[in-house]
Amino acid sequence: ADCIMFTPEEYLEGRLLLIDKPRLWTSHDVVNKVRYHLTRYCKVKKIKVGHAGTLDPLATGLLILATGKMTKQLQSLIDAGKTYTGTIKLGATTPSYDGETAEQQPLPFEHIDETTIRNCIAGFAGEQQQIPPVHSAIKKDGAPLYIKAREGTEIVPDARHITIYDIHATSIELPFVSLEVACSKGTYIRSLAHDIGQRLGCGAYLYALQRTVIGQYKLEDAVSVDAFLESIGRGPSGDFPPKPADHQ
Repeated sequence: ADCIMFTPEEYLEGRLLLIDKPRLWTSHDVVNKVRYHLTRYCKVKKIKVGHAGTLDPLATGLLILATGKMTKQLQSLIDAGKTYTGTIKLGATTPSYDGETAEQQPLPFEHIDETTIRNCIAGFAGEQQQIPPVHSAIKKDGAPLYIKAREGTEIVPDARHITIYDIHATSIELPFVSLEVACSKGTYIRSLAHDIGQRLGCGAYLYALQRTVIGQYKLEDAVSVDAFLESIGRGPSGDFPPKPADHQ
């Protein structure tokens, strides 16, 4: 990938980095790691580094970072369409709509046939109002929703307008259903998984997620954090063990 060929001067001027985010790292973990080692590589005290759209800690895949003047282009990437591949698990829900919290409310799913599942998922295509997960970093009354949720405060997040450009099941091996989703900014795949479970009447939550596309950029062109560190003469990321992450 191109990012392993940049000089210190090019990083300081401004470059985009396509990173394959590891599971359990927050997006900020990646930014902090890259920024820390770039200051040493470039022999400066500070360098601007930002990212174009948060991935949940349990998710992997394309995270675009920018340095220097290229950070001004991050908003256009945040606004760009995204594509995800993911797996949902039928037959239970979780408070966070993913595997970060424990399963609850088990319901039977064995009676639901494959055609019904595929038609249900395809039915989510188009413009719609989506309610984000309570366990999210969206702020309400000045505080992230996940903090209020952990305190046991009853919250109903504000719905947001989103568009699902394309959605289809790629494989079904109950209770697991894999799917691919192309969507607008602001779409929560966790909420989509939850809503699919509600519509099927058996409950569901997001079991695994990978972001594969942001605008014109693709995961296949991204590098691992370790490959990036090696490109600037640093060792592997083992000195930065991911900590239990707040959901962001």
